[in-house]
Amino acid sequence: MTERQIANGRQPKDRPWLMRTYAGHSTAEASNELYRRNLAKGQTGLSVAFDLPTQTGYDPDHILARGEVGRVGVPVSHLGDMRRLFQDIPLEQMNTSMTINATAMWLLALYQVVAEEQGADITKLQGTTQNDIVKEYLSRGTHVFPPGPSLRLTTDMITYTVANIPKWNPINICSYHLQEAGATPVQEIAYAMSTAIAVLDAVRDSGQVPQEKFGDVVARISFFVNAGVRFIEEMCKMRAFGRIWEKVTSERYGIENPKQRRFRYGVQVNSLGLTEAQPENNVQRIVLEMLAVTLSKDARARAVQLPAWNEALGLPRPWDQQWSLRIQQVLAHESDLLEYEDIFAGSHVIEAKVDTLVAESLAEIDRIQEMGGAMAAVESGYLKSQLVSSHAERRARIEGGEEKIVGVNIFETTEPNPLTSDLDTAIMTVDPANEARVVAKLHEWRDDRDENRAQEALAGLKAAAAGDTNLMAATVECARAGVTTGEWAWALRDVFGEFRAPTGVSSAPVAVTAEEGTPLAVVREKVSRTADEMGAGRLRLLVGKPGLDGHSNGAEQIAVRARDAGFEVVYQGIRLTPEQIVDAALAEDVHCVGLSILSGSHAELVPDVLRRLREAGASDIPVIVGGIIPNSDAEDLKRAGVAAVFTPKDFGITEIIGRIVDEIRKANKLDPLEVPA
Repeated sequence: MTERQIANGRQPKDRPWLMRTYAGHSTAEASNELYRRNLAKGQTGLSVAFDLPTQTGYDPDHILARGEVGRVGVPVSHLGDMRRLFQDIPLEQMNTSMTINATAMWLLALYQVVAEEQGADITKLQGTTQNDIVKEYLSRGTHVFPPGPSLRLTTDMITYTVANIPKWNPINICSYHLQEAGATPVQEIAYAMSTAIAVLDAVRDSGQVPQEKFGDVVARISFFVNAGVRFIEEMCKMRAFGRIWEKVTSERYGIENPKQRRFRYGVQVNSLGLTEAQPENNVQRIVLEMLAVTLSKDARARAVQLPAWNEALGLPRPWDQQWSLRIQQVLAHESDLLEYEDIFAGSHVIEAKVDTLVAESLAEIDRIQEMGGAMAAVESGYLKSQLVSSHAERRARIEGGEEKIVGVNIFETTEPNPLTSDLDTAIMTVDPANEARVVAKLHEWRDDRDENRAQEALAGLKAAAAGDTNLMAATVECARAGVTTGEWAWALRDVFGEFRAPTGVSSAPVAVTAEEGTPLAVVREKVSRTADEMGAGRLRLLVGKPGLDGHSNGAEQIAVRARDAGFEVVYQGIRLTPEQIVDAALAEDVHCVGLSILSGSHAELVPDVLRRLREAGASDIPVIVGGIIPNSDAEDLKRAGVAAVFTPKDFGITEIIGRIVDEIRKANKLDPLEVPA
């Protein structure tokens, strides 16, 4: 301690956590420029957002990639893209987080080869591949392969990195997306820990790691956690996570080294709670949520990335991301937070809450283990149905006013907001012509590569997949040979098949009561009377998710509430083409089509659905759309023939269902129906 510090009464500061912003868009070149600018602003690590085709194993010219290329992240189709993405960024000196799951092995192989081309020692590479496929089945929807093969890919990656890239975190067990899908703190802890157990059991049982080296595997397991606005509960959740991880690693796996048992987590604070209404309130939400994972030294995150205030409106601009970075920097460098030991140690309030969370989470973990573990609980639909139910209950509390959200269901009056006075410039937009440029470059890459080597590499990958060889070596050879993302994934699809996860809708219990006089009872009456007038038996609603957007929470909640209102609901899950949606609408003779898109591909995909309905002679079926849709886009969709557009500000699901009935009546030339409450 210096004399000046003693005089000022100040302690030396701990090293701050890694500060990241989740970023990537349009092209590898544009994203590279963004990364270099962010690093120059003081960001201390990179967090790469990949677009949906990259995440789900499609090349940009695949039909399902249409409208999705470069929208929610950067397209990386081959080694050339990865080179451009990290040009002039020395990977040996970088700590890079890559949000990638089903295709994690492929993206790590590309990253390794680029690092080697830079002259890096790959044993010094530091970073994380998310690689948690279980939460993809439950909440995020970018899974490709069935659970068994997916777990094999994860296992092979972990054993490879421990031996060859020892500072790399080959998996980030994600509870973040579970909370976004409605998980309670107990469910978030229990499901994440059950996933970690499934992964570690698979690595242990694979025989690829000697028993004496298993501690090295445990030491590289990291977690990616959510922090919501309930500050005390969220901070206690982090402490509970640490206690349970200590118990699991010491008792189940016999890890004696305390450093290897350390609970290491990064965090992005809650995006589910960001509001489109009065979005300026999101800033204080983000700050409060960040404090939950930084104030407590004994449970402090090792890396933090914050969303931007306007993410409920659309894609944040670089300035918005800079604002979020500055929030972290002010806390770390201007406050005295990092000068003290844990300021919550010894609090009986905190200890009691942590004890409760630990006990309830361990009980749920035991329940899942009795089912056969996390993978069995995924395949049975148990985990998904629990999340859908929890989310439905939360939505019901919000609509009923029990759970208050400022600007949404309380204190709704507001002054004009200068931040959103021009909504078209308050968010970032991706040039629609970008996709064609990316596709053209992909075709150039294929034309210029050594085709024989590429095909030989793919044949080697298939052969390895058909046997029990670790798949990482064959994947690295594919990367070097110029194979594309889609080709790598299709080679494995040919061997492993694909997987459509349970939706959880049919088994979700009723979350909102329909006693006489309640809003749902009113809507049920409208549904029943409309069906009678049309001689339809029951009204039928198709809920569809076109494109690659796997955020199914909103679609599931609409489906559940429509079911409870008396609709017959057709919901086939995620990742459908407009053609498949229209075919289902015609086959099921539905009275309305509801489309849910949060990835920004609505401008491309919704008009295609409308066109196909017209060509099939079914233009009288009203189409409604929900998602993160800017005002100007919403007006364009209405002009194209969409009956109604719903965005996050429309939080009343029962009211939305009532509006759907109104649109069905209008389309069928029935008089407006007012049902007394």
